[in-house]
Amino acid sequence: MYLLRSCAIAISMYSKIPMPRVDWDEKNLRYVMCFFPLVGVVLGGLEIFLGGLLLKSGFGPLFFGAVMTLLPVLVTGGIHMDGFMDTMDALSSYGDREKKLEILKDPHAGAFAILGMCCYFLWSVALWSQVTMEMLPVIGCGYMLSRSISGFSVVMFPSAKDSGLAKTFQDGAQKKTVRITMLVYIAFLAVLMLSLDLKGGAAALFSAGLVFLYYCHICKKQFGGITGDLAGYFLQLCELGMLTGIVSIGGFLWRL
Repeated sequence: MYLLRSCAIAISMYSKIPMPRVDWDEKNLRYVMCFFPLVGVVLGGLEIFLGGLLLKSGFGPLFFGAVMTLLPVLVTGGIHMDGFMDTMDALSSYGDREKKLEILKDPHAGAFAILGMCCYFLWSVALWSQVTMEMLPVIGCGYMLSRSISGFSVVMFPSAKDSGLAKTFQDGAQKKTVRITMLVYIAFLAVLMLSLDLKGGAAALFSAGLVFLYYCHICKKQFGGITGDLAGYFLQLCELGMLTGIVSIGGFLWRL
């Protein structure tokens, strides 16, 4: 039963999918991160299904791009975009580590947060408007991959703060089990994406790898560890990076 409770906590925390109420006690928190990628399964499945339906129905590229961009926000409730916006404010402050961590805790959105969000959505709509039916399966898998890598980082990176959501899951997690589970997810998804489409899958994996290296750098150099906001920032960048790779690199290779 505790595994089901961990699953319910993960899905209710990181999505708007209705789940039964579960106590956040030590036993129930042990395997929460193991179920985090399941939100990506739901989201990826919806993107593939709805995207295919819209493309077959002949909707214009702008409408298609806007719907596909907004769908993840509706499913997740914007929890990861909130982390992206907070991190944009912190990185743009050019303050010291303590100043950046203080900005992450500030509930108000600054100018750089709004600017970053607008640029993110604009670029996402532009990319989605170029997506074809053949690209959808690999893109759908990317939502699970981004969460698997994010979950891996939560149990591997040191915490930048003594409190917060990431610290709560770090302290409560069975780190070895979570780490192995995330690595299995990542390996399985890498093989699946390459088997679905070698060029598109390779472009997505390459882009995800570059974003992860950047994520490692800023966590270590600028924040001294990970926070929940930084994990959300990575997830949003990873998904946008994979979409960019699939559409640009993968799309170019498809035309060769």
